[in-house]
Amino acid sequence: MGEKTGSRSEMSSQNSGSDDSGEAPAEGIGGLFGHGPRPRWRGEWLGLPESGQGAVATGGRRLLGFVVDILLAALVAGLFTAPELPANWSLLSWFLITAVPVAFVGFTPGMLVTGIWVVRVDGPGAVGVWRALVRAVLTGVLIPAVIRNVDGRSWLDRLTGTVVVRR
Repeated sequence: MGEKTGSRSEMSSQNSGSDDSGEAPAEGIGGLFGHGPRPRWRGEWLGLPESGQGAVATGGRRLLGFVVDILLAALVAGLFTAPELPANWSLLSWFLITAVPVAFVGFTPGMLVTGIWVVRVDGPGAVGVWRALVRAVLTGVLIPAVIRNVDGRSWLDRLTGTVVVRR
């Protein structure tokens, strides 16, 4: 994930001027509405670098990866339904293209193309099946995927304890 410059609790107490209790500021609320401390860059409170490998992925990269996955899902579903249009089979195809690879390798085909991947916030290891399923379902709803906090993490990232970073 890149070189960390300090733990999340160390960074939050340095940036907020709070005591040494080690508690991170409430996620999203303070910086989102302009009340309270803001990180200097997205991912700072998570100990992620400002740019380069391991930095929080931009919304543009995430959106492009999502579009690539949608097109691939339509193509795969179309292979099985031709000459008819794939209709809802595209959704099933997209769900499988999204959930299965993220659970085991941390990226979808679209993420691979755009140079991003999903990692756990709580340490190394595979994202896992439950996190990948929740991410896929919530991404399908779309709204939680586009609303972000000051660290650039969407609701689905926070709910599943993950962050999307540059490779």
